[in-house]
Amino acid sequence: MRVLIVEDDAPLRQYLQKSFQAMHCQTVLAADGEQAFDMAGQDSYDFVILDLNLPKRDGLEVLREIRVRNPAVPVLALTSRREVQDRVRTLDLGADDYLSKPFAFAELSARIRALARRTRQPANHQLQVGDLEVNRIERRATRGGKPIDLTPKELALLEYLMEHAGTCVTRAMIIENVWKMHSETVTNVVDVYVNYLRRKVDDGFELKLIHTIRGAGYQIGLAASNGVR
Repeated sequence: MRVLIVEDDAPLRQYLQKSFQAMHCQTVLAADGEQAFDMAGQDSYDFVILDLNLPKRDGLEVLREIRVRNPAVPVLALTSRREVQDRVRTLDLGADDYLSKPFAFAELSARIRALARRTRQPANHQLQVGDLEVNRIERRATRGGKPIDLTPKELALLEYLMEHAGTCVTRAMIIENVWKMHSETVTNVVDVYVNYLRRKVDDGFELKLIHTIRGAGYQIGLAASNGVR
């Protein structure tokens, strides 16, 4: 596995390098945001460890560039920022997971293994509900053959709904599986993003695919359960 480590703290950067090398990983290092920005598209990486508090360029700017150049590479963000809105913004911009400093390398490596399991090429790389299709390899969505412009987090939410097509998924399930946060987290981010998807997926189509199940959650499908709106 080839890992890009973006960390401005030299002792931590060296610690991460040695720890990954002990796992027989090849490491590439960047000490600031400018360097990471330039390196983001130069080579292919199996994984990116990205500090958000970087000199020269902010880590979120680097994250945006990584997602433009390589939408599929797993990115784990490291930061001392602890506010919920910081985690939400980082995940919305395309990070696959988020780990607060200080951290134990055992947890970091466990999160990487979990991400590796989730990001392996799926056997069913094409999801379809009616005329709505998602290609999970190319990371694109279409409806009626027309492309839908989705952010990484909108696409992840759509994939999750389509994986459970025909069944109701709760807000807690979505928070845990799409935003990777505890279900007890108080936030309306799910409702906001479902509304984003509705506008992009259903507007202009007589047949609506995304449904709210009152008192339960959301469902995608050609027909919905009782209590739908």
